[in-house]
Amino acid sequence: MGEQHTYRVIVRGTWEGLTEDARTRLLAEAGEHGMASMRFTEEGSLSYEPSPLKHFSMRCVVVSDAADGEEMAAALAEDRAEGTLRGLGYGFRDLRSTVTDLDTMKINRKSRSRR
Repeated sequence: MGEQHTYRVIVRGTWEGLTEDARTRLLAEAGEHGMASMRFTEEGSLSYEPSPLKHFSMRCVVVSDAADGEEMAAALAEDRAEGTLRGLGYGFRDLRSTVTDLDTMKINRKSRSRR
């Protein structure tokens, strides 16, 4: 097994073909999935706005081989999102991902000015 990297992946998509039951559940649970719930977790953290109930995002942490790169991290996160959403009975389309490799990310620290 090669070197492991940790990726933060935001999977975005559009709700599609929601049943009346699914729509009712999403609207009832919207307070739990707003701005305050946006966290990167291994299982994925779902967030969306209730009005209009159109788009969603899931934030995932993916650990995988560095050699597989960001494309593999995106694919793994999208698979996770699909499984979660299907398991909840939510229809969706147009998944796309934004990936950040935390192990190669440059951190800019503010330097202290010397007087």
